[in-house]
Amino acid sequence: MDNIAVLDFGSQYSNLICRRIRETNVYCELLPYNTPALELKKIQPKGIIFSGGPASVYFTEAPKPDDNIFQLGIPILGICYGHQLLIDHFGGKVRKTSIREYGQAELTIDNNSDLFSEIQRKIKCWMSHGDSAEELPHGFKILGHTENSFSAAIGNQEQRLYGIQFHPEVAHTENGGQILKNFCEKISHAKPMWNMENFIESAVRDIRIRVGNEKVLCAISGGIDSTTVAALLHKAVNKNLKCVFVNHGLLRQNEEASVIGLLKDYLQTELILVNAEAQFLRELKGVSDPEMKRKIIGEVFAKVFVQVAENNGPFQWLAQGTLYPDVIESGVSKGPASPIKTHHNVGGLPRWLGLKTIEPLRALYKDEVKRVASLLGVPKEILDRHPFPGPGLAVRIIGEVTTEKILIARDASRIVEDELKAAGLYDKVWQAYASVGDDKAVGVLGDACLYGHIVIIRIVESTDAMTADWAKVPYEVIGKMSTRITNEVEGVSWVTYAISSKPPATIEPQ
Repeated sequence: MDNIAVLDFGSQYSNLICRRIRETNVYCELLPYNTPALELKKIQPKGIIFSGGPASVYFTEAPKPDDNIFQLGIPILGICYGHQLLIDHFGGKVRKTSIREYGQAELTIDNNSDLFSEIQRKIKCWMSHGDSAEELPHGFKILGHTENSFSAAIGNQEQRLYGIQFHPEVAHTENGGQILKNFCEKISHAKPMWNMENFIESAVRDIRIRVGNEKVLCAISGGIDSTTVAALLHKAVNKNLKCVFVNHGLLRQNEEASVIGLLKDYLQTELILVNAEAQFLRELKGVSDPEMKRKIIGEVFAKVFVQVAENNGPFQWLAQGTLYPDVIESGVSKGPASPIKTHHNVGGLPRWLGLKTIEPLRALYKDEVKRVASLLGVPKEILDRHPFPGPGLAVRIIGEVTTEKILIARDASRIVEDELKAAGLYDKVWQAYASVGDDKAVGVLGDACLYGHIVIIRIVESTDAMTADWAKVPYEVIGKMSTRITNEVEGVSWVTYAISSKPPATIEPQ
């Protein structure tokens, strides 16, 4: 299948480039900026994109790609820092600009023959840079400019090398998707063959080849990711699959009963139930650091899986619902960007596990998984549920996980979901919950003073969980949530509403 490779130089938007390209039905993958040319040659990308990044190309330690990439004859598009890399590599000059451009600017297109094909002459674009070109390399022509940047878009059309100072991947750039589509299809000649029907077919084929006649244990939570994995595996290996549901004591209210009923009806495969609440809470006692909590949860899951395999096996494979954002946020891509947080199913599993892992959804974003799930007939009750983290309420509890805070987070989150459903808003937002930490505030309950916990309501809108914005829920709905939480949830005196987007915040607080 034709593909585009994005080299990650540390931009917060690197994943958005992949997302936008996949929306054009061309497969795209994010790779470390220093991926060797020989590795790229093996995957045979039709085009290469250099992402943006926080560095300046004239610094000694600035991240640079393998020089041999430029000898491959593959089209290259540089975005922001990537644009400056092209200028620097081919002998142009980049300098710190006296007039920095951050935010929206008007781009005038001077040449619309390929990269800007089917785009009007003037568009709004999103700028984020403090460096700019002082002198262009030989063979490059100006394709577009802004008031403060004479070379906002450049190209050596004979060698199929292009640079743009702005970010086409963000929603603030008009026709940004069309620009990326033009690079992929018109310049790189990548065929748009990436769709979820093809993915299912290739995933099932790959599972059969890898697993053969061996046995697979699939960790399943009742969420859309693990349920979709189980459905793919059942399609591929049928009776060689068993699923395990682990109650770690950090589930939503009534989660175990409702999930087990749905899964048994849908999957038609053996479902092993394990109650490991005491084991998880014992290991988490006294632990406040969020990274440590995630790693402990991953390790305890591994211990449970090993025990299940010994009692119900033998198994040779452990299947998980790992997604592409899990891999990226855990820093597995090895780009210059820092890891955001370790996902228990990526960085938490120990080397001693003794089971080979199979992760059929590892290359997908959340919205792509939803399309796969729909094609596989996953029940609507699972398909439409809000995402719930694998570590459960542990990542919605700030500081040490205690029984009191578990009850607060669980009961308050149920109220948040109830009120969204009552207002007809549940299906219109991506995720909603309540979290709690160690902060307390004075309140008045009846005639008595209460020094109680502060609960934080978090409701976000998103399409893929890589970026998110806080939901502008009507005040009266938030007011009902607050009233119910302080009246019905013991030990709570205040309720607040989180209005941070992602980035800079993450969706879950821990």
